[in-house]
Amino acid sequence: MSTVGIVILVHTAFDRAEQVIRHWVKGGCPVVVHVDSSVPDGTFKAFQRNLSPLKTVKFSKRFRCEWGTWGMVAATQNASEMILTSFPDVRHVYLASGSCLPLRPVEELRTYLDGRPRTDFIESATTADVPWTVGGLDKERFTLRFPFSWKKNRRLFDAYVRLQRRAGFRRRIPAGLVPHMGSQWWCLTRQTVSAILQDPDRPAYDKYFKKVWIPDESYFQTLVRLYSQNIESRSLTLSKFDFQGKPHIFYDDHLQLLRRSDCFVARKTWQHANRLYSTFLNPDPSAFKAAEPNPGKIDRIFAKAVDRRTLGRPGLYMQSRWPRMDRENGLTSSPYSVFEGFVELFENFEFWLAKETGARVHGHLYHPEKVMFDGRQDYFQGAMSNSAVLRDYQPHMFLTNLIWNTRGERQAFQFGPEDNQKIAPTFIRDRNAQISVISGAWAVPLFLSNRNFADIRVDAARMQRIENAHLMALREADTKARVRIWTMADFIDSPMEALQTIVDEMTGKSVRTLTEAPRMVDLQGFGQFLQNLKNQGMHPYLMGDFPVENAIPAPKAKTRKPYLVRK
Repeated sequence: MSTVGIVILVHTAFDRAEQVIRHWVKGGCPVVVHVDSSVPDGTFKAFQRNLSPLKTVKFSKRFRCEWGTWGMVAATQNASEMILTSFPDVRHVYLASGSCLPLRPVEELRTYLDGRPRTDFIESATTADVPWTVGGLDKERFTLRFPFSWKKNRRLFDAYVRLQRRAGFRRRIPAGLVPHMGSQWWCLTRQTVSAILQDPDRPAYDKYFKKVWIPDESYFQTLVRLYSQNIESRSLTLSKFDFQGKPHIFYDDHLQLLRRSDCFVARKTWQHANRLYSTFLNPDPSAFKAAEPNPGKIDRIFAKAVDRRTLGRPGLYMQSRWPRMDRENGLTSSPYSVFEGFVELFENFEFWLAKETGARVHGHLYHPEKVMFDGRQDYFQGAMSNSAVLRDYQPHMFLTNLIWNTRGERQAFQFGPEDNQKIAPTFIRDRNAQISVISGAWAVPLFLSNRNFADIRVDAARMQRIENAHLMALREADTKARVRIWTMADFIDSPMEALQTIVDEMTGKSVRTLTEAPRMVDLQGFGQFLQNLKNQGMHPYLMGDFPVENAIPAPKAKTRKPYLVRK
């Protein structure tokens, strides 16, 4: 029976590394261990002493393995040479790290490789076909020099890259090599590993790759193409990375997820994941089956995790991820409705709408004096205060918090020219917003007020300017909300049709035809009121056509349809 030799690179968590090494040895696999030279000598000697009774465990020459540098490759080369020399029965060399955890019985791995005696398992793809590079360097990592550490000397690293780009410097790739990239963790046949390590041109290859960025992900991945008879461009080690190129860490609650992958080894495992180590290092053979490793089974879960981390949940804002304009993953979490001009035209609109739709209907949430929550509460869900000062500190966050805190319940609120207009751009570009506007209805409270007409005229002119600018924004091409606009004259011409449309959109279905409408305010003399404004030099054009002699235009045989801005 063939033997799988394990090369393990260790730099921390030595107690866990010792457990895993003993597990490999118990399964019949010889192990060569490399310990980073940055590890204190006392720690190294204690680790070496603990494993000394195991005759099939050897320690290779120590190198400094700093991320992204040549030391990782040098350590792998030396350890691989030792395992081939010391254990002539080894047919496959499996490269792993101290944080790698075997997921299936070692015997299963040996049987699997016995059936594929000439197959090399290593991710090996050209730079054009690699989607996972992070940092902006793919082809350039092979044509520029990288003598400085990216982690410890970032400023020197970046400056030297910029200098080479300005100078037009390009390194010559050795003849016959086509750069490939892939996961560092591979399993190669003795024939392929020995061919790479004993190649007469190895000094030239080593000299070239010493100045390549992250050579451990390209050295063997490139050279394997020169010698391998059969490459499976995949790793037998489950290793997932986040959007920053950092490896995911597996914890105890990933137990079932790791089992589903059917992979032989997982990296990186948290050193304190006691449940994972106790479960997989003491496997129950009956719990496993001879399945093909398939990390794709859990790719969907990891993709969701990346989306959650990069995009967040729609409408939930956290201190660790403040959104950039037009880059949010949804401004709010749920659909909601904004009504403009309705409470001015109807006496009991809020109560009626809540009854017809089952929604939570608020008053003017952005009133200049205070927040008018449903029932005029002082505090609302999520400890939201009715203080206008607190609300206006971040008007858009107030809205997103309200919608998030009440998700599952439809919210509706009133809005008008007197409200804080800073919130308008937010709901105008929000796909969750349904905006219904009766233009010019703000004039009704002025009409019903007992104020001096000169003061009314000033307020009417101001409010008309505000609403006109708001309507222009609603009609912009980049508006994402669903917007319906009626002039006041058109709306009262056929109010039931408009209200039926609103209720159907809010409930998502047309269950019944409305038979009861909210009570409209008395508009007797409103047409004359508008004429008086005209006579004073203020032209009220947003209300539509109100004849002076009629309080309310008579219904027409064919009703007008509302102006539809966006579906």
